[in-house]
Amino acid sequence: MAGSRQPITVTIARWCATHPWRAIAGWLVFLVVCVGAGSAVGMNKGQFSDFWIGEAGRAEAIAADGGLTPAPVERVLIMAEHGGKPDAAAAEVAARDVRRRMENLPAVVSVAAPKAAADGSALMVAVTLRGDKETAKEDVDALLEQTEAVRSEHRGLRVEQTGSASLSNGVNDKQGKDLQRTEAISLPVTFLILFVVFGSVLAAGIPVLLALFAFAGAVGLYGLASWITPDAGGAALSVIFMLGMAVGVDYSLFYLKRAREERERTGGTISHAAAVELAAATSGRAVVDSGLAVALALGGLYLMDDVIFSSIATGAILVTLVAVAGSLTVLPALLAKLGHRTDGRRARRRAAQGAARAPEQSRMWSALLRPVMRRPLVTLLAGLAATAALALPTLGMKLGTEGKDTFPDSVAAMATYDRLTAAYPADGTAHLVVVRSDAAHADEAKAALRRLADRTSGNELFARDGTAPRLRTSQDGRSAMLTLPVPYAENSEAADRSLALLRGELVPATVGRVAGTEAAVSGEIAYGADYAAHQEKRLPWVILFVSLATLALMYAAFRSVVMAVLSVLLNLAAVLVSWGVLTLVFQGTWAEGLLGFESTGFVGSRTPLLVFAILVGLSTDYQIFVVSRIKEAVRRGAATREAVVDGITGSASVVTSAAVIMVSVFVSFLFIDRIEMKQIAVGLTVAVLFDAIVLRALILPSAMALLGDHCWGRPRTTAPGPETPPGDLPRPATADATPARRG
Repeated sequence: MAGSRQPITVTIARWCATHPWRAIAGWLVFLVVCVGAGSAVGMNKGQFSDFWIGEAGRAEAIAADGGLTPAPVERVLIMAEHGGKPDAAAAEVAARDVRRRMENLPAVVSVAAPKAAADGSALMVAVTLRGDKETAKEDVDALLEQTEAVRSEHRGLRVEQTGSASLSNGVNDKQGKDLQRTEAISLPVTFLILFVVFGSVLAAGIPVLLALFAFAGAVGLYGLASWITPDAGGAALSVIFMLGMAVGVDYSLFYLKRAREERERTGGTISHAAAVELAAATSGRAVVDSGLAVALALGGLYLMDDVIFSSIATGAILVTLVAVAGSLTVLPALLAKLGHRTDGRRARRRAAQGAARAPEQSRMWSALLRPVMRRPLVTLLAGLAATAALALPTLGMKLGTEGKDTFPDSVAAMATYDRLTAAYPADGTAHLVVVRSDAAHADEAKAALRRLADRTSGNELFARDGTAPRLRTSQDGRSAMLTLPVPYAENSEAADRSLALLRGELVPATVGRVAGTEAAVSGEIAYGADYAAHQEKRLPWVILFVSLATLALMYAAFRSVVMAVLSVLLNLAAVLVSWGVLTLVFQGTWAEGLLGFESTGFVGSRTPLLVFAILVGLSTDYQIFVVSRIKEAVRRGAATREAVVDGITGSASVVTSAAVIMVSVFVSFLFIDRIEMKQIAVGLTVAVLFDAIVLRALILPSAMALLGDHCWGRPRTTAPGPETPPGDLPRPATADATPARRG
């Protein structure tokens, strides 16, 4: 036994516990290098071409090759401050002031003449910027300053600005501020929960500190990784923080709690370093398995072949792996160095008594499990019925792509955009029909585009403001772009009908009949439709990959096909419940006031997949910790039913605490005023609660009780093996030869 091979987690923990200052210094150096390297190389932002998907992407490529990509445009809207029609003379003076100021800016290419709204309610000045959408985001602040200066000099008028650049910056700034508020909420709440669990300020502070370290280190590494998988506009940072807090705190919590249990089991007669080493053999191994499970689940996002999901997957995997590394290295060092200072008052009192005691079993969970074990079949059927009822709405889920109509009106540029499109419908959403022809058919293709424009005239699915649709031609004459405005929100049913009519009938009947010509439709509506179709096509492959990866990992962890299959089924059940609740909440209006959103009638197309990937990882996380405790009891010789009760009640306090912490982190993201983040927060919160209450308390124990020894796939033996429980582990090298001093 003494010469048996120790798990690598024990070897690492032993070294870190016996060389705490080296381990702590090494961890800090690692973090400094990560943050410093990330800052030095900067963030590689995704290029416009990285987002091209489907026919819309093909159209964008044709437009880019022909130099027809629309230049970034900002629009300054002049209206009466309190509604109604503005004073015409005053509005004209303000418009001239806007033009004069904008023309002097180096980023401005041209400024159009003021354009009056058909009902006289507004005057609009269009300002064209240099470069592309990315450079416009850097230049737009100078324009906003001039717009604000005009507004301050023309009292009685509402002078405001909107456009893709100002909208994008406004949404990102708002989300950044909301994320800071989220951090301000989740950090103290998490600390408070941990203090209740451990009864010690230090013990509560360590997991929070390590989670923040994981976030900082992952952000630095993410900067480096962005040169391989480009950053998609900062979308990953929110997920990095959310997941970093969840797994960072959880891994530390599981490890710390197990180390304390080992001390209690021996009546405080072993040192904290020895307890850490014993915890490394159980919880340490579970942390590694859990981290691999989360990373594999998130790795499935790469199969989407989408820059947004790739960036999120990269950031989320990095923060998970950094959290695992911290739990295996610096955490044992801190626990060994701080010693009894991490013990709460109750733990110190027990250590002073010097009496060995088994870890506390949850009385509440014991009471809950008694009827489950008494009638497992009835319990299983009831749990499955609840799962089916909550998952059923998934069948009616409608997906849509986040766009201008989903951004919050709390962003000034978004509120201005709504007023702009109400006064100027033709300056809102538009279809872009792009063609590329050989030299012999270029003129015929342009004539066909004009016929296409004529066929949209008078059709309510297309907007007209008295001017002809815009037709632009490339310098070589071989490419052309027709802009067809749409007077509807980009995710509306009417907008979808206009796209279907354009792609299915009008384009094939006009430019589609011109030989030697390639035609494609782009624009915000087309991009959203193609993006959703792309996801729908790839989603089954992601689910298959993640399910198979989870199956393999759970089999490797427990050497049981039955437990591996059961784990995958429980994961999918949690996902379906989450999707069902998302459909109920966000496709209706009943929860708008409660959660602070305006229903779009659909679920964001990215949300179900993100919830799936994150949730499978976290659900497998819980499965590993709970089933590990059950299997420990089995290896001690307990019958499966007895082991289920022992394992679940023994891990109940720590798993429940972990679930409460995760829920508190996810709920804090409801305060981000962006519907996509609210959807992710609701989906994950519901899933974690359902996982902890129904799946782990009802379905898992009842299923295992019915399966009995079949859970382990072969006749069970009580002889100790490689996974010998802590009580039978050989005395660790760092254990004190004599009882520890009391107090």
